[in-house]
Amino acid sequence: MSAKPLAGKRILDLTNVLAGPFACHQLAHLGADVIKIEMPGSGDLARQLGQDESLSARNMGVSFLAPNPGKKSVTLNLKHDQGKDLLKQLVRKADVLVENFRPGVMAGLGLGPDVLRAENPRLIYCAISGFGQDDALAGRPAYDQIVQGISGAMAITGTPDAHPLRAGWPVADTVGGLTAALAISAALNAPEPGGVLDISMRDALMATMGWAVSNYLVAGVEAVPAGNENLTSAPSAAYETANGPINLAANKQDQWEKLAQHLGLEALLDDQRFETRADRKANRTALNAAIEAKLRTRPAEVWEDELNALGVPAGRVLSLPEALEQARAAGQIAGFELEGGRKAEVFKTGMRIDGAPLSVDKGPPELGQDTDAVLGELGLNADEINALRKAGTI
Repeated sequence: MSAKPLAGKRILDLTNVLAGPFACHQLAHLGADVIKIEMPGSGDLARQLGQDESLSARNMGVSFLAPNPGKKSVTLNLKHDQGKDLLKQLVRKADVLVENFRPGVMAGLGLGPDVLRAENPRLIYCAISGFGQDDALAGRPAYDQIVQGISGAMAITGTPDAHPLRAGWPVADTVGGLTAALAISAALNAPEPGGVLDISMRDALMATMGWAVSNYLVAGVEAVPAGNENLTSAPSAAYETANGPINLAANKQDQWEKLAQHLGLEALLDDQRFETRADRKANRTALNAAIEAKLRTRPAEVWEDELNALGVPAGRVLSLPEALEQARAAGQIAGFELEGGRKAEVFKTGMRIDGAPLSVDKGPPELGQDTDAVLGELGLNADEINALRKAGTI
């Protein structure tokens, strides 16, 4: 492919923290020109977040670095009339505007989708929120953990003795962002571009819970927290070995038979308790105990190699640093030099085109670093830009 799919498309990113920035992160890697519109002086709240206080103190927090490489940063105070006018000028040349304010905020500023699309009827206006623009819960803040709880995801995560549990990362934010990126990419390919996209983080997350949702809607069976067990099959779970856990997924009959033979558990193949998948599911506690007793005799990496060679799906449970080393080998880690010489690494997107991981040509932007250049494109001269800066508009 000679050019990235979204090359030549301009995205105005008015988003903060994660769901919106993560959506625009995908679009930037797909080739779009992403201009991040931030509040003068403070910018995206994520600039002050993350577990490196020195970076947070200089408005380049780790939480900001992760989803913002490849973007431009323009500071614009949308509470000022001049700021509103400048946004409208930018909208006239944009393909997409993305925002994740609480529903009603943009309209309250006089910058709702009707107003902005009057400036540019081909504009795709994407609003990301916790529960949608006109839902009964629309006015509530869209914090990830709140959405995880309200979606039902936490209720089915954990073990029978330890639940509910949230996912170990902001899954509602990131799934919401991916859903927005998908919707925007599709809208850009529509025969007649333009329209309003309403992305609910709750609904996006629940859409990924397909089996659990359908088992209840269709079969009337409510999902329950099952820890590391796969309730659709057995043996399919996490097991302890001599040096750490390993996941096995012997979901097919031949995989179960190969596993039993390799572990020296051939006698279980003639045991009526384990004859069919349904039998093994009903007697999974006894089955798992027998399997784990064998697995504990050798290291996880040995079992992983041997079982996969036999066609039995197996994988060690890696620490995040271990997993990142695999990602590095796959070319999914990007390195940048920040202002002042500080080195930073972030994950890319997981996507490849023609065999190559997607990448961007620059790191996350300093706050407002592109303001003068972008406003210059609108025809403003240096004196006009300085006057806007003195007025606090930029």
